[in-house]
Amino acid sequence: MSTPYPFTAVVGQSDLRLALLLNAVSPAVGGVLVRGEKGTAKSTAVRALSALLPHVDVVPGCRFSCAPAAPDPACPDGPHESGPGTDRPARMVELPVGASEDRLVGALDIERALAEGVKAFEPGLLADAHRGILYVDEVNLLHDHLIDLLLDAAAMGASYVEREGVSVRHAARFLLVGTMNPEEGELRPQLLDRFGLTVEVAASREPAQRVEVVRRRLAYEDDPAGFAARWAGDESEVRARVVAARALLPQVALGDTALLQIAATCAGFEVDGMRADIVMARTATALAAWAGRTSVLKEDVRQAALLALPHRRRRNPFDAPGLDEDKLDEILDGFPDEEPEPDPEPDGPDGPDGNGGGPDGNGGGDGGNGGGDGGVPPQSGGPETGHAPDAPEPQEAPEAQPSAPRGGTGGAEQAAVAAAEPFRTKMLSVPGLGEGAAGRRSRARTAHGRTTGAQRPRGQLTKLHLAATVHAAAPHQKARGRSGPGLVVRKDDLRQATREGREGNLVLFCVDASGSMAARQRMSAVKGAVLSLLLDAYQRRDKVGLITFRGAGAELALPPTSSVDAAAARLEKLPTGGRTPLGPGLLKAHEVLRIERLRDPSRRPLLVVVTDGRATSAGAVGGDPRELSGRSARLLAAEGVASVVVDCESGPVRLGLAGALAADLGAPAVSLDGLRADSLAGLVKNVRTAVTHTASPNSVSRRAA
Repeated sequence: MSTPYPFTAVVGQSDLRLALLLNAVSPAVGGVLVRGEKGTAKSTAVRALSALLPHVDVVPGCRFSCAPAAPDPACPDGPHESGPGTDRPARMVELPVGASEDRLVGALDIERALAEGVKAFEPGLLADAHRGILYVDEVNLLHDHLIDLLLDAAAMGASYVEREGVSVRHAARFLLVGTMNPEEGELRPQLLDRFGLTVEVAASREPAQRVEVVRRRLAYEDDPAGFAARWAGDESEVRARVVAARALLPQVALGDTALLQIAATCAGFEVDGMRADIVMARTATALAAWAGRTSVLKEDVRQAALLALPHRRRRNPFDAPGLDEDKLDEILDGFPDEEPEPDPEPDGPDGPDGNGGGPDGNGGGDGGNGGGDGGVPPQSGGPETGHAPDAPEPQEAPEAQPSAPRGGTGGAEQAAVAAAEPFRTKMLSVPGLGEGAAGRRSRARTAHGRTTGAQRPRGQLTKLHLAATVHAAAPHQKARGRSGPGLVVRKDDLRQATREGREGNLVLFCVDASGSMAARQRMSAVKGAVLSLLLDAYQRRDKVGLITFRGAGAELALPPTSSVDAAAARLEKLPTGGRTPLGPGLLKAHEVLRIERLRDPSRRPLLVVVTDGRATSAGAVGGDPRELSGRSARLLAAEGVASVVVDCESGPVRLGLAGALAADLGAPAVSLDGLRADSLAGLVKNVRTAVTHTASPNSVSRRAA
């Protein structure tokens, strides 16, 4: 086993270290969600935490880590006899992104259950993580149903496996830690709320900090054991402090003043529900115990708010996480301070910020990072919980394009305009029956959903179709020598249930940003409609991409991603002006969809073209612009790409060019005046009719039989 990187050797990251240690002191806090860009020591700090947790006593031979003093009465390996236990370190169990439901919660041997009437249960990762740490890297990429299962287990302290009348329950109490890169997509608000605390991390911009990260990382790689030995004393100090804080925790008093401060803070930030109040109370109590106090002070409530509220105050996906610290101080200043208690502070440079020990004097780990993740000091201007590293960096304004020779359709570049207010859209769907990643948009064959039939299992059986299994086994009972009431079932009789649910799609926006689209009112309405569809894509777990075309060519402004925040930011800063290279824009869409089809063949695309249909430039391709746009559109149609054209032409005289483009794409068109929810979103549902008549039999848009 390789030597883990020491927790106390992680450079900076005071909020991250504090949040992890508070959960180690009080697992009831509810876990930690760590958000940040790649290479910021997220995984390193989490993996190092397990070495600081106290050892646990377990019943010898129990696969579910029951405590000898209080074994679980419902343990599948029970009942347990009284006796001495076995001491072992607390486990850290990692949940892979591609894990199956059976790997997470465990699997029942259905064949033995039907034939022998016994509950043969193979424990999953939830059982392995009992009384330890369950770590989910890239939690935002985990399937929603798996996130629901592990969060339910974390909240109830138990895991339930029920299948075809066979039920198993076992204890599952663990410290849940998830890490994610917001650029790869967000978690649903309901799931964000289930994590107790959240921390924002970002790479340091201070050369001295970065030098220290590299120095310590190289020293660790050269001699892991020797490097860990140099930090062993600091590790022991922090481990002892965790044990002492756990022992002190039941004695900490949460006074009425502190409860009022917590309630007023949650109400002041308009946090939904009561979970935030409860988490803040538990966090403030753990902070007091970590500082060696038996009463909760205002500073504990403030720090608890900075850790527990940022991810709960987001009203929609386009809101940046964070907390207004001036408003927080204003709320807390309305209450008198608690009387300080005379309890002595623990030895060493501690305090509620979690910094104690360490050769550099920064406690719980102001040291170098390992595992390929860079260290991060606290950002200036406030704790990292108020920082939003996923916000787009400022971009330089592009150079203005020269005026086009065609009057009113070219013109110099104009500054970006604000989007109109987003609105709720109706369901958008791609016709036919797909087999893409689980989502909430188009019909698809999925592992979860309503049962539509049965088939022989391909590999391990996961969803038994009981009626089909009995029907397959019934004709062979006499030949198999059945003599008792039980049904003689063999492996060949088992049938897997086929289910139909919903999939996520790739919604690719191809937006005309030329001079003919530069009218502010028109572009504002277009951006508002696209933002509305982006919000809908976020809720339905889609991937989105953004192509813009203007001037001399087309640009992939945002490669297909699950982060609608990034798409909204790029759209908001979109400038307009120059000629209209419609053909290159469609060719760019074809190229992007071709590459995505190779990367993810099962995810079906929906192309939304926003334009007035005018083609005044062929870009680097050359040739007649209108002829190029027509050929490009027919190429997309021939490959069965489901599309919709948003006609942005306005004025008393209309050329109908967007309608001609829609005909070439085999897609419906809608005018700019109809860009409201009932028109645009409803129209995409009618793509079925246009595509069914134009797509080939093997098209991804083919209607299901």
